[in-house]
Amino acid sequence: MPFWKSILAALIVSAGLIGPALAGASPYPWLVAPPPAGQTLAERIAPPPGFERIDAQPHGFPAWLRGLPMKPAGSPVKLFNGIPRFWSTSDYAVIDIDTGKKDLQQCADALMRLRAEWLYAEGRRAEIGFNYTNGGRVDFARWSAGMRPKAGKTKVTWSKRGQPDPSYASLRSYLEQVFSYAGTYSLGEEMQPVALADMAIGDVFVQGGFPGHAVMVADMAANPQTGERRFLLVQSYMPAQDMHILKNPGSGDGSPWYPASFGIEFQTPDWSKPFSAADLKRWP
Repeated sequence: MPFWKSILAALIVSAGLIGPALAGASPYPWLVAPPPAGQTLAERIAPPPGFERIDAQPHGFPAWLRGLPMKPAGSPVKLFNGIPRFWSTSDYAVIDIDTGKKDLQQCADALMRLRAEWLYAEGRRAEIGFNYTNGGRVDFARWSAGMRPKAGKTKVTWSKRGQPDPSYASLRSYLEQVFSYAGTYSLGEEMQPVALADMAIGDVFVQGGFPGHAVMVADMAANPQTGERRFLLVQSYMPAQDMHILKNPGSGDGSPWYPASFGIEFQTPDWSKPFSAADLKRWP
């Protein structure tokens, strides 16, 4: 490795941008206190009868998603301004994560937030980065070094306008500006197609557009006898609102579990267009 790259790597490590998660640090740092017992996603939402959750390695994105803290049963989905959403039949359970005070953390933004939060919690902060709609890459490493991006028509330029700061507060500031310049179009362009047979927890069904929509596979279960698989979906929506687990409108009983063998397409409650296997993508 060239000498200058060795120095740069050392600086990144010392700044906390890579490396293992800090001992004792919360994997969900937006929480003021740990969630009450029984209030994680996996504890609140049981697999369908005859199904078992698929294996998930510790510290991976799937295990982290399963540990997401949930609000008490019956909690309404609230908009970014604190007002309960006037339609509330689509949500099965509400995730205990803040939305922010601005109308920014909508569908694609919420999924980028979850991905960034996990990478940050795992000490993999040098991997945090997303594309603007213009195609330019905006990474947390440069942001935390004090650089600030400016979006042009076809590229992003950077200038030194801040102080080095790899803190969690800095991450939240970084994400807020990403939400302002990214969306379903950019997310769909930067993610990689994946076959439905290879679907994994953390993958995303995304239809890029203005507007478009995106939902994330938050958990999966399988029937050990038949091999049938089912999955949960998490979303935010427009206007920005609490992230929530979706009901499956095709279940007939309000279940949140969707069959992976859905055929040509499947419908989610709020978005008018059905999703298909061609919409399934994975983080690069």
